[in-house]
Amino acid sequence: MEFLLGVCCMSDVKVGVSMLYSLGESFNRMVKRLGDEGTRYIEVLDDGAHELNKSRVGLLGEVAKSYDLEYTVHAPFADINIASPSRMMLDATLKRLTKSLYYAHALDAKLWVLHPGAKTGISQFYLGAEWKQNIQSIQELYVEAEQLGVEMAIENLPAKYWFTMSCPEDFHKFYRETSLPVGIVLDVGHAHLENQIQPFFEQLADKIVHLHVSDNNGVNDDHLGVGHGTLDYDWLAKTLKKINYDQRVVVESCDHVSESLQKLRAMLN
Repeated sequence: MEFLLGVCCMSDVKVGVSMLYSLGESFNRMVKRLGDEGTRYIEVLDDGAHELNKSRVGLLGEVAKSYDLEYTVHAPFADINIASPSRMMLDATLKRLTKSLYYAHALDAKLWVLHPGAKTGISQFYLGAEWKQNIQSIQELYVEAEQLGVEMAIENLPAKYWFTMSCPEDFHKFYRETSLPVGIVLDVGHAHLENQIQPFFEQLADKIVHLHVSDNNGVNDDHLGVGHGTLDYDWLAKTLKKINYDQRVVVESCDHVSESLQKLRAMLN
């Protein structure tokens, strides 16, 4: 795939890096990487070995001051389902996510990224219940976020993995049913699996406040480096220029991370 070098004049685009690729490492090892990422825009994951707590938030705050970093926080997603039909599991999920919001506030995070709810093995017995619970949970979390002064946005997740918000139609439905000023975290890798990248930009460009960028071959969510799959990055770069996108574009690849960062900068700045 050929890349557009120097085509875009988008100096305000903030090209950053998600620490997803380092999730298998210890938290301290991940922190040591932060000053060497080649960007001040860092997305940390509040999950797995990198689950946040008071002391870790303090450490991240010190590193941010040392390297002039700006954080966004990806909410927990492992074993998390805001549309769970189990009240006990749902209560635990919302409690965990609320705690994550408080940590995002403590980090002065510029955004808190939330996954939508998903269907379960018993959803067929309660048709539509997962959507209603998804909406209710988002509304509850938004109240918490607003009180804390934390901006939250919802990420598109592939329908093939049973998620409730995967395409523009799902987000249109969400906006019709709520009045929440919640933006979209457009994960272009997820949208590529659904052939929905172009529809998202055509229909909801004004709602997109954050981009997750990785590549795949249109089959699995591989989180490949930029240009190592079949996603059309030439088209993406032209489109971002056309809509004057000036928010964060975060590399969420699990390989070729530095290379992806450099390619995106060449395309977008």
